[in-house]
Amino acid sequence: MASSSDNEVALEFRFFRVYKDGRVELFKPHFKKIPPSDDPVTGVQSKDVIISSKPQVSARVFLPKLKHPNQKLPLLLYIHGGGFSMKSAFSPVYHKLCSQVAHEADFVVVSVEYGLFPTRPIPACYEDSWAVLQWVASNANGNGPEPWLNDHVDFGKVFMGGDSAGGNISHTLAFRVGSIGLPHGVKVVGVVMVHPFFGGTKDDEMWLYMCPTNSGLNDPRMNPGIEDLARLGCERMLIFVAEEDYLTVAAKNYYEKLKKSEWKGTVELVENEKEDHCFHLLDLDGEKAVEMRHKFVSFLRQD
Repeated sequence: MASSSDNEVALEFRFFRVYKDGRVELFKPHFKKIPPSDDPVTGVQSKDVIISSKPQVSARVFLPKLKHPNQKLPLLLYIHGGGFSMKSAFSPVYHKLCSQVAHEADFVVVSVEYGLFPTRPIPACYEDSWAVLQWVASNANGNGPEPWLNDHVDFGKVFMGGDSAGGNISHTLAFRVGSIGLPHGVKVVGVVMVHPFFGGTKDDEMWLYMCPTNSGLNDPRMNPGIEDLARLGCERMLIFVAEEDYLTVAAKNYYEKLKKSEWKGTVELVENEKEDHCFHLLDLDGEKAVEMRHKFVSFLRQD
């Protein structure tokens, strides 16, 4: 017989509650996934690839319509958001977004499917995303595991980006690139963070709970210091914030610290006025969402 304490709530956060018996209940546990498909209008093709079976890590690869068979294109590694606990690279909205970017920027896009809390607590999201970046880099010599990357990627023009949690993960990847490096011939040029999560808000305690191996409020993955920011392994960064998003204060703090650091790159901050967190995902074809995506694409293309 279950005791009355089984249903007593011990902790409650933005995305989940924790019961006294240790159970975690996500408020939005389910999300739709769709298979890869080819877009008959734009000519963008997509396929899913397995990066690792233990742990299960995968990605969706998007290849835009080629102008000639030997064309080499830049690559974007995209990391979805969802509070480290929800959503998927295989959801309709992220499939559509990555397909749009592949077409409009003329980029190969690799969209990361990483492990989610509570099944795989943080740092699984960071480790899985790093594994996908390494998998991407393994194709640089032309005889890697993925023909689309072998044949059609210019590895001197690699970009990374993501929204919300994915923006935070993109930062951590850039720090690792700057600290550990990537194989010869693979260069991360730029990073785009859309309404990224960083420390300094009411969600700090939630992140700390999701990451049992945390080092407190100044954990460098949540709240990077100026010394860490100086080591980012990219040349350019674009940060989007939204005026009505409670995470904006943390993202702006990151931006100011980055400018004060000894990082040699260039950073731009763009504010979406009168908009809330990740508004663009609610309607990818809305006027402000399209405007934002055009800015994203211009950054990738260095227009």
